[in-house]
Amino acid sequence: MLRARDAMDRAYAQPLDVPALARIAHVSEAHFTRTFRATFGETPHRYLQRRRVERAMFLLRETDRSVTDICFGVGFGSLGTFSRTFRDIVGSSPRTYRKEAAPAANVPTCFTMAWTRPTG
Repeated sequence: MLRARDAMDRAYAQPLDVPALARIAHVSEAHFTRTFRATFGETPHRYLQRRRVERAMFLLRETDRSVTDICFGVGFGSLGTFSRTFRDIVGSSPRTYRKEAAPAANVPTCFTMAWTRPTG
């Protein structure tokens, strides 16, 4: 399970599906999904979405790239899906988040990541 989660952390922007992740973990697809959820508390798909949104949050705070560019850069296939998923996890739209979130000045990245980590 850790190998598959590490693969998702490394290649979050790539198209990853359950069969590929199950092969990485050396288990069947059904077993992988059940065990991943039991181990990490969320489905593989939701974990991957959350990782993508976390990266998008950082890019929205720290860069001036467009929301569309960030959407495709973190691995989402459509702006609509990205916006809906972002709102579900963070609680606001990407544009609203960018307006309200100022870049952290002189705060270690680990603290910023812990403070802004989505809970959903």
